Amino acid sequence: MHPKLFEIFGFTVYSFGLMLGTSFIIASLLLTSELKRKKLDPELGSTITLLALFGGVAGSKILYLFENWTFFIADPIGMTFSPGGLTWYGGFLLAAFLIYLLAKRKKIKFLTIADATSPGLLWAYGIARIGCHLSGDGDYGFPTTLPWGTDYSNGTYPPSLAFKGFPEITSHFPGGIVPDNTLCQPTPIYEFIICTILFALLWRNRAKITGNGRMFMWYLIAAGAERFSVEFLRINPRIFLGLSEAQLIAAVLILFGAYGLKVIPPDEKTKT
Repeated sequence: MHPKLFEIFGFTVYSFGLMLGTSFIIASLLLTSELKRKKLDPELGSTITLLALFGGVAGSKILYLFENWTFFIADPIGMTFSPGGLTWYGGFLLAAFLIYLLAKRKKIKFLTIADATSPGLLWAYGIARIGCHLSGDGDYGFPTTLPWGTDYSNGTYPPSLAFKGFPEITSHFPGGIVPDNTLCQPTPIYEFIICTILFALLWRNRAKITGNGRMFMWYLIAAGAERFSVEFLRINPRIFLGLSEAQLIAAVLILFGAYGLKVIPPDEKTKT
C-alpha cells in the first residue's frame, strides 16, 4: 500500500486525495459532455463539480465522524483532518442537496441535472475506490486465501485495527489479534471494476434512457446494487437483519430507483 505517494515542495501527495481529485475531474468532463448533449449551459459543469466536491468531502467526513463518535471524542483533531475516513453516502446526500439548491436558483429541474450527472458519478465513485485501496484505509474486505488477496499492512488502517471488535474473525487468530500482513479481499478493486462496467452500460445507453429522471433512477439502482453486494465481503458492523448500515441505505436507493422507473414514463421527445 502507498498512502503517501511523494512530496513536492514540502507538500505531501496522498494516494487517496490524488484518486479523489482524478475522479472529480473525470466526472466533470463527462458531465460537461452531457450538458452539451442536452443543450444546457456547459459552464454549469464546473459549478456542479465544485459543489459536489465540497458537499461530497464534507458530507462524507461528517457522517464518518458520527459513525465513529467515540473515537472522534477521543481525538477530534486527528479524526477530522485524517486523509481517510469518509462515508460515501453522507457525501452523496449533502452534494445532492447543494446541487438541488443550485438547480432551483437556476430554474432548472433537479432531475435534469441529476440525469446528466449520473453516469460520471457512478464511474467517479469507482475511481475514488482505487484511492481507498492504495491508502489501505479499512475499506477492504475479510481475510481470504484467494490468490489476489491483498496485504494492507502498510495502510492507514491495518487489519490489526480494522478487525478489532469482530470476534468472528479475531477468534481465529492467536491472542485475538489479526496480523497486519493478513491477506484480505481487495473490495475497493471489486467496486472499481463493477462501477466501470455499470458506467459503460449507462453511458452507452444514455440517449435511449428517456424521461426526465429515469437515468438518475437507473443510477440509484446500479449504485445501490453494487454497494449492497460488495458489502457482504466488507468488515462493516451488521446492525439489522444481518445487514450493515451501508446495505440498508443501498436497499432504500434500489427501492426508490425502482419506484421512480415505475412512475416516470419514457419520453421519446427527450431523446437527443
